[in-house]
Amino acid sequence: MQLDFRNTNTLWSSVIVETLSRLGLKTAVICPGSRSTPLTLAFASHPNIETIPILDERSAAFFAMGIAKKNHIPTALICTSGTAGANFYPAVIEAKESQVPLLIFTADRPPELRNCHAGQTIDQVKLYSNYCNFYTELSLPSAEIKMLSYLRQTIITAWDHSLVPYQGIAHLNCPFREPLAPIFDPEIEAIYSQVIFDNFFDNVYKRDEITLCKYNLSDYLDDWIFKPKGIIIAGVFNAKNPHLYCEQIFSLSTLLNYPILAEALSPLRNYGQDFPNLINTYDILLRNKKLAEELFPDVVIQIGEFPTSKQLRAWLEDSQVEYFVLDSRPDNINPLHNKTRYIRVDIQETEIKSSKEYPAKNIDVNYLNKWHTSNKLININIENSLESTENLLEAKLSFILSKTLPSKTPIFIANSMSVRYAEFFWMPNKLELMPYFNRGANGIEGTLSTALGIAHKGKSSILLTGDLALLHDTNGWLIRQYFQGHLTIILINNNGGGIFEMLPIAQDDLFFENYFTTPQNIDFSLLCKTYNIEHILIKSWTQLKHLLNPLPSIGIRVLELQTDRKKDALWLQYNLTKLSIIDDTTTRIDSNQE
Repeated sequence: MQLDFRNTNTLWSSVIVETLSRLGLKTAVICPGSRSTPLTLAFASHPNIETIPILDERSAAFFAMGIAKKNHIPTALICTSGTAGANFYPAVIEAKESQVPLLIFTADRPPELRNCHAGQTIDQVKLYSNYCNFYTELSLPSAEIKMLSYLRQTIITAWDHSLVPYQGIAHLNCPFREPLAPIFDPEIEAIYSQVIFDNFFDNVYKRDEITLCKYNLSDYLDDWIFKPKGIIIAGVFNAKNPHLYCEQIFSLSTLLNYPILAEALSPLRNYGQDFPNLINTYDILLRNKKLAEELFPDVVIQIGEFPTSKQLRAWLEDSQVEYFVLDSRPDNINPLHNKTRYIRVDIQETEIKSSKEYPAKNIDVNYLNKWHTSNKLININIENSLESTENLLEAKLSFILSKTLPSKTPIFIANSMSVRYAEFFWMPNKLELMPYFNRGANGIEGTLSTALGIAHKGKSSILLTGDLALLHDTNGWLIRQYFQGHLTIILINNNGGGIFEMLPIAQDDLFFENYFTTPQNIDFSLLCKTYNIEHILIKSWTQLKHLLNPLPSIGIRVLELQTDRKKDALWLQYNLTKLSIIDDTTTRIDSNQE
């Protein structure tokens, strides 16, 4: 038991940390500051909690979120008073929207120093508004056993709220009076001698995996199984158990004879190379108007968030199709606003009957076969197109990664064009690669720091990012001295925001470059040198493949591919529709079209 009886603040803080340790906390990310001194010392001195000091609060919050995203248990995040906690805000929003468990401790001034212009003081009460699952302001520290018991129970409550009924933020605002340093107070020694703390933490225990009753989908399956024209949309999903997640969806698809339209950010494309119902080309396929009309479904089953694809969204928007969403959250996660019926369950916690349990009935499989055939032929088009190009074309990168990375590699895919190219060209494989992402709010902040959090003490990992997303978070490299593991950053440097090239504003010659694509003209080799990060300029696909398999086991490096933003955009605009043109011999696409 780790309790610090030097003074009231140290005892109070050590009760917080000991309670968290017993609940299962493994990692705390700490930002420097004076008012948070009691918390910092309590976390840093606990033998069972890894503590990582990070200067930049925004970077620290995304790093903590990356760790929690990977481990699916809360990470603690600690800062001093004032604007320090405000810098956590972008990560708080993303964690809330993407269901990542974080415990945030913001140190604060005591009540008598608020609203009187005391230094480094802002209104921190409910600082994160409705982005939290749980908020409380702790009492001022007290050595009374009754107050310490209150503290213990409040920490347990915060922990539980960060995990159930769904994962998210628990924020505890923590006021402290002086002394903040561990100055010895002889009166506290009397507490230690008078109160037996041996059984104080008996009710605090590590929460084992909660075993939930399997939800039976029978009522829905009985209806769906006799409707042959149905699709399963497997959207953005951070699966805790990717094997089980994929098995459950494959089972559902097999039972219903429904194709699975699998988002690149779900694990399915990395587990289902040989599964015939897996459809990876739906965005391209739906650009073929004839196919899009022929394949329109009667039933849609959406699992997780809706995919990135605007083409898929436009196809289903304003339709009267029967629409079901399987997701355990109470949120509305269907942006189409169709007549949606929510089944509030996790696909990993459902019972899916075997087809043997249903009476034999002749079911028309022509619909499913058309999906199979179309997907296969478009994949041949993609293979023919991208295998033949030697140019450093951004479209080819996701294609290469899906075929080259070592088995089970975690890969964080940045927002904007990186995730869209993955949706188009990430090919089905059996490599069990694990995609990660910040698709809750879809911002570019915190990209590097989140990826470092995912890679920390894990398997050698990949970050796929554009130049602007990386530049937005270069302070993440300050984490390098505490980072354990390896991260390869694959940098697409097209000197600006390539996603804007796809929008109508790209035709505006007067304002487009300065106000939208915002080229920064950075020499990344010099930037990497500043942070002591290895930098390699990629000249060919052969060179890149050689550097990706095997991956190093330690360190951080940047593999930079310099591409032409405008030529990439023209290639994509020209070829996406061409790739959707299919016949029995397939159509060869001009991969050099610019």
